[in-house]
This record gives sequence, C-alpha cells and structure tokens, in this order.
Amino acid sequence: MPGLIVKEDIEKVRAVADLYDIVSADVTLKASGTGTYMGLCPFHDEKTPSFSVRPALGSWHCFGCGLGGDVFKYVEQSESVGFADAVEILADKYHIELHYDSQRPDQRQGSKRSRLLEANEAAQRFFVSQIMSKEALAARKLLAGRNFSQADCERFGCGYAPQGWDNLVRHLAGKGFTQQEMLDAGLARQGQRGVYDYFRGRVTWPIRDATGRTLGFGARKLFDDDTIQAKYINTPDTTLYHKNQVLYGLDIAKANIVKKRQVVVVEGYTDVMACHLAGVDTAVATCGTAFGNEHAKIVRRLISDDKLGALQLIGPGKNQTSRVVFTFDGDAAGQKAALHAFGLDGAFLSQTFVAVADNNLDPCDLRIERGDAAVRTLVEHARPLYDFVIDTAIDQFDTQYTTGQMGAVKAVAPVIAQIRDRSLVDLYARKAVRRVGVDLDIMINEVNAARRRMNVRDEDAYAPRRGRGEGMNGERSRVGRGENPYADPARRRELEHHDAVTQGYYRIDDAVFICEQQFMGVLIQVPRAINADMFAQLVPGNFMTPVFRSLFQAVEAAGGLPADDTPQGLWLHNLSKAAGPMLEGVVNELAVMPLPLPSNGRDGAGQGSGQSGQSGQSGAVVGGDSQENGAGAALKKPTAAETQYASELLVRILDLGFMRRIAADKRRMNQLPEGEEKFRLLGEITRLETSRKNLKAEIYGNVVA
Repeated sequence: MPGLIVKEDIEKVRAVADLYDIVSADVTLKASGTGTYMGLCPFHDEKTPSFSVRPALGSWHCFGCGLGGDVFKYVEQSESVGFADAVEILADKYHIELHYDSQRPDQRQGSKRSRLLEANEAAQRFFVSQIMSKEALAARKLLAGRNFSQADCERFGCGYAPQGWDNLVRHLAGKGFTQQEMLDAGLARQGQRGVYDYFRGRVTWPIRDATGRTLGFGARKLFDDDTIQAKYINTPDTTLYHKNQVLYGLDIAKANIVKKRQVVVVEGYTDVMACHLAGVDTAVATCGTAFGNEHAKIVRRLISDDKLGALQLIGPGKNQTSRVVFTFDGDAAGQKAALHAFGLDGAFLSQTFVAVADNNLDPCDLRIERGDAAVRTLVEHARPLYDFVIDTAIDQFDTQYTTGQMGAVKAVAPVIAQIRDRSLVDLYARKAVRRVGVDLDIMINEVNAARRRMNVRDEDAYAPRRGRGEGMNGERSRVGRGENPYADPARRRELEHHDAVTQGYYRIDDAVFICEQQFMGVLIQVPRAINADMFAQLVPGNFMTPVFRSLFQAVEAAGGLPADDTPQGLWLHNLSKAAGPMLEGVVNELAVMPLPLPSNGRDGAGQGSGQSGQSGQSGAVVGGDSQENGAGAALKKPTAAETQYASELLVRILDLGFMRRIAADKRRMNQLPEGEEKFRLLGEITRLETSRKNLKAEIYGNVVA
C-alpha cells in the first residue's frame, strides 16, 4: 500500500487552491458583505441562498444543511471522495507534484476517481485522433451534412470510435490503464472472449462537467450492422458519470449562463453545437434522459433567483430575471417531454419557456434550412411553458362543438391542476375558458377535482423570501465604502441578535451567549485582533455556554493563539482538527458568521481571478477584510476596529469571570466566623475588585493599544 501524502505537500495544495474558483464551478456566488459570498447550496435543494463562502479564510458553511469546512472538505463532498483523493484532485488541478512518506515501486499513482478521469481524457484524445481516418468517412459526412466544419468539430471535441473489437482497450492498455479501470470508466464491457470496446463505429461527443473534465461520452450510430440498435448511446452510470446529473455543453456554456442568467435546454448534441454556432451560447442538453429535478438544481445554482428587496421576481421579466428555455419538438414526444417538466417546482417552472419552430424543426435542422438568425429568433420568441402545454391540450379539440368544448375541459383541467402555485391556477383557468368558450365554474370544478385526485400540494412561488444578511423588513443595508453600518448601537445589537437566533449549534439568546459567540467569531476569523496578555488570563470557567467552553479548550489543545505568520487556512485546519467532529461544524459556522465591523474601504475580493464581487453591495461585514492570497496567506493584520471590538468582548468575558469569583468568595466569607480566613478572603475580594476596575478602565478608557 502507498504511504500517506506528506504534510508539506498538503499545505502547498491548501495554499494555492482557490476556494472561490472551486465552488463557483458549481454555484453562482454573489457578494454579501466584505469578503463573503452567498449562493444556493450544492448539497441540498433550496430556493433561498444559505451557502456562505469566505475565500480569504478558506472556509465555507451552509446554514441550511449544516455542512461546511475547508477546500478539501468541499471537494470531498462534491466529488464523493475521501480526504486523500480530494488532495490529489486539487493537486492535479493546480499542477502540484505530491510526495508520499513511503517511496516504493508500487507507489500510489492516484485515486480511483482521478484514474478514471485520466482514462476518459485518454479515450477522448484517441477518439479525436481517429476522426480524420479513412474509416471515419461516414462520421465526417454526417457532421458535414449538419453544416459543421472541421474547426467546429474540433471546438466541440467530436471524435470517432473505430469499428474494431478492442481498439480503445488496446490503446488504453498501452497507456498503463488496467482492464478494471476501463470497465469502471464505462469505456469497455466484459464479454465471453474478454474485455471489448463499448463505443464502436460511432461518432462521439465528450460529456464534461462545468470545469471541463470528461466524465463520459455520447455516441451516434453510423452503420447498419451495428450490434447496438439504439441510435444514441451514452456512458453507463459510473463513479464519475450519472446521466441525471450531467448536461452536455455545460463546460462551454456555464460562463454565459451565469452572465445572462439564461439557459437553453435542447434535445441533442448537434442541437447544442448548432445553437452555440448560431449565437445562442447558453445551450445545453440532457444525456439520454429527460430533464429532471437534479438537472433543475444544477441550473438553479447557476442562474439563481431574482430579488428586489423582499419581492421574489418570478416569471417573465423585462430585464434581468432568470429564464430557462426548452426547445421541445412540436410532435407528441415533445409534448410528452413538456408535460414531464411539470414535475419541477413552481418557482422554477414560472421562469420556464418553450421554443418550438413552426415546422417542428429542431435547432440543428432549423439552422441548416434557415440559418443562424432563425435559431436566435426561435429562442427569443419562446412561450411560457404553462401556456404551451395548456394550448397544446386545447388544440386537440374542435371547440365549436359542445362535445369538443367538454373534451377540451377534461383534457386541460388535469394540466392546470398540476400547477402547484395557487396564484397561477385561477389565472390559467380563466385564460383556458376564454379559449374553450365555457363558464369559469365548470373549469374550476374540474381543476379542483383533479387537484384532489392527484394530491397536488399548494405552494407560492411568489412568496417573499428573506436571505441571510437582510433585515426583518427584507432590505439590505446600504452604506458607502469605508463606513461602518453598525456604528449605531441598535444596528449592532440587531445583527448580534440575528447571529444568535440563526446559528444551529446552541439555541439560546441572551447577553452572555451573544458575547461569547461574538468573541469566538473574532477569535476564529481574526485571531491577531485578540490581546495575547488578556487572552492568557482566560480559563474554561470564564465561559458559561458549554459549546464555547469546549471550543476554548479546543483552542488550547491547538496550541492557543496562532503565530502571526501562520497561514489562515492552516489555523482553521488545526483548530478544526483539535475541535474534533463534535465541534467542527461550530468552527465552520463561526468562520463565516457576520461580525458588526466596518469594511475600511477594502473590497474584500477573494483570491480567484474570476471573481466579480460587488464591493458596493452592503450587508453584514465578515471579519472586516479579506486576504488576497486567501487560505494560503498569513493571518491578516487586524484593523483598529477589530482590535477594539475583540478587546471589548474579551473584557466582558474576563469581567464576568471576576464577578463570579467575587460572588463565590463573598458567599464563602459570609458563612465563616470572624477570624484569619475571613480576613484573607476580604483581601482577595478587594484585589479582584481592583483588577476588575482596572481591566475595564484599560479598554473603555482606550488605554490598550
């Protein structure tokens, strides 16, 4: 067995791994206060962002599901791998050579997952190398017949899988891959005569994730003697590839989807190519399955939800509202696909549109017959999904006859009944009766009966949702750069109260808890703001809240306050390790908790070059600043405001400690008879009261630097 990855290499990876870049590959992150970014959690389904990322601290936490950690933990969760595999995945991404503590000939060559990714990349290079071969003439003719040039095919990675029995298997074996790795990657099948190629005699397309890693392949039939009758086949489900969690073209469309807040869902690989070449650069396609909830989660995290104050902007908007466009065929199969989409949630569907060409052409055929402009027009003139499905149902009947009217009612009522948003049911019922020509009561009765029969649950897609960092009225604070939005004591108390009632690790709200919580937040986020001499006076008994008393002991177990040159990420790692699994979630949550501190005019951008944080956006300021080098940078130098706030909190905690000791001594003194012991306790009480008075004078008298 290979040895462990050496610690120095792990810290190298931690120092260069860009948490913002890693997370934003899956989630659209928006600035929410200095140095903090919020988005929809990739690990549970939600409609209001509760997923917080602090690139400068190298920490993330979801206030919805409770998951959190550093960049390694994020990769572990998102890729479903262990710690060592997460380190290797990041090391490969950032081109860092790893060393192991046992340098043996059979040294580890990478995790299973990374080996499967390497196998897929090697297969993709092989398929691309075959596209210009003599045997691939049929593949080139098919692509050329769809108006794709050689350059177009290179851009989208089109390749050719040769007809032979084991061409790819032999090629990969020559590259050092085992037969088991080929089987696990879905590139080969086990037959009676041995392992053979899964893709043979077909045009291939690489199916990649948002970061461009090849997870699997799609392939189209070319020859009549193909033993697999299906026109299209895809990689079977593997460790890497799950058909309900991938979208073809996402790697090239992601940036534009985020920018335009629009995604166009088409039905085939050539449709994706045609759309992008025609200028519809947000096109993606499902791979061998219908668009479902898992796909919707991917899309939602990228386009996010719209907000204007507390108002949730849902449905067609004039400006920046999110938009999902399906290009279903107008035939029966397309209508069935549209009905299938009704299973998605109401907020998603109200932003969903359908684009159908007047002659039922798919985007690829439309581009061939009418050119690029026709494809762009098709998407621009898309109709709301609800309208499309309802009108399609009514169009099946001749409503000039009474029997046709009733048939239309019976057909359309179950469709309207499936709309879970009650506010839309009545509106669409009214629109339908105007087309059918019957009384509203008749339609409403049928719709309600269908809702009861199908047990449709009500939901309100338009309900106001309050995100983290907003006030009780749903408004974000608006302050200028460098101003402290919490200079007003009432605003500060409001945020402190908010932190107390929204945390998930200790449900209580009082002054002692808030003080200890805020202190621990400062200690974790800005440890250099803590006065070392005063910190040395703390003992576990100073903390009344059990979770914070335990956390203080974890800090001591981690070696106390870190040295000034300790990397930010290493400080959090050491603290989390010392805290153990019981307190790890508490550390993660405190690391992203907003603190009532000014931004001091710094933009708080994270380390990733792709970040476009809106520094003008206000909200709770976290830690007051962020480091350009993120988790790899040394602990940041605290601002004067951070130092003062930390000192005030520390004095309160120490003061409570003095108070408890004085109270205990007085109680004991009152129980003693006159004598030497009582006199000694009186002297101790006098000393404690003097120390207590001096401590408060130092801080509130601004004596402490």
